[in-house]
Amino acid sequence: MKRKINLTDYAQQITEALPRGILLCTNGDKYNAMVIGWGALGTCWSVPTYTVYVRESRYTKAQLDKTGEFVISVPLGAPDAKIGKICGSMSGRDIDKAAEAGLTLDEPNLIGTPGIREYPLTLECRVLYSQPQELDRIPKEILDRFYPQDVPGTFPMANRDAHTMYIGQIVDAYIIE
Repeated sequence: MKRKINLTDYAQQITEALPRGILLCTNGDKYNAMVIGWGALGTCWSVPTYTVYVRESRYTKAQLDKTGEFVISVPLGAPDAKIGKICGSMSGRDIDKAAEAGLTLDEPNLIGTPGIREYPLTLECRVLYSQPQELDRIPKEILDRFYPQDVPGTFPMANRDAHTMYIGQIVDAYIIE
């Protein structure tokens, strides 16, 4: 069962959960969930939106580009350490994250990407706009900290490559019960 929510009633909870790790879920070639710590709940072009940033080398980026949709899954309490470890450090190219992390997928309402019972606060989103970052426009202190060029881009948890920003229109918001 799903309980529809008013986004403004949960805005603070979503925002506070983000730095601890929420899940960005896609369902292109196969289901995938990735821990994210950067994002923004907001309004753009008069619709509710969630903006995510995905590195160029990530499997999730190919999924987003293929389907043009995603789900944001937020825990209602502390994030699950096992889910965080698997979805935050392993690639969906190599493993079935849903099976490895023991995720219980829940049918979506309006898009093709399921939500997750273990992270029940769910935002179904359709991509409205995407834009690759221009690293030469980022301040040097941020560039040095978040995009060090002395780490190979293929290394697990590597962060030398730029992000693409995806602004997704929130088309449905609910809690999986």
